[in-house]
Amino acid sequence: MDEKTREQYVQNILDAFGQATDDQAQRGRAWYRVAHDLANLIADGNVREGAGVLAALSANKSWRENERLARGAYTEGPSGHTGDTIRKVERIMLGHDPEDVLPMSAKTGHFFRCILDPEDPDPIVIDRHAHDIAVGAVYGNDDRGLSSKQRYALLAHCYREAGLRLEEIPSVVQAVTWVAHTERLTGTGFRPKSR
Repeated sequence: MDEKTREQYVQNILDAFGQATDDQAQRGRAWYRVAHDLANLIADGNVREGAGVLAALSANKSWRENERLARGAYTEGPSGHTGDTIRKVERIMLGHDPEDVLPMSAKTGHFFRCILDPEDPDPIVIDRHAHDIAVGAVYGNDDRGLSSKQRYALLAHCYREAGLRLEEIPSVVQAVTWVAHTERLTGTGFRPKSR
């Protein structure tokens, strides 16, 4: 990708960050801390395990559904997702390290790391919404190419660059823009469903 396009992606992220209301910015800044506290709560003090369970169950689920499934995993056993995901959750709950279970170079692994340590400046969650914010277009159900490690790394780089310019942790930039973007999508016919 050329430098001009990369710079446009960074500018789109900066613009989206600037368009967040004060309330959205406050909730975005707290997003991963709140998720961290939830992980700690549902796993009875084992935040690493709870973060792994939340991350594993996040694919193609709203945050509300993700939270419900994670809580349910601890009260009734893992359910409500694909067989592969359920097996990952079971392994994590049996004591396997989430880093050995989750795809650490993909969205799920980054989500785990952001929940585990909200102050970590390295992981960036690039889901469908983070992609759409960066490229400046809502793709709906179209493929975004996020299974490509190069595409994921490019978009993560753009969020890191935006974070540097804003003097914010990149995951905070991602979370603030995610909150504002998904709330703008509500009622537009596009479903803000994944995290």
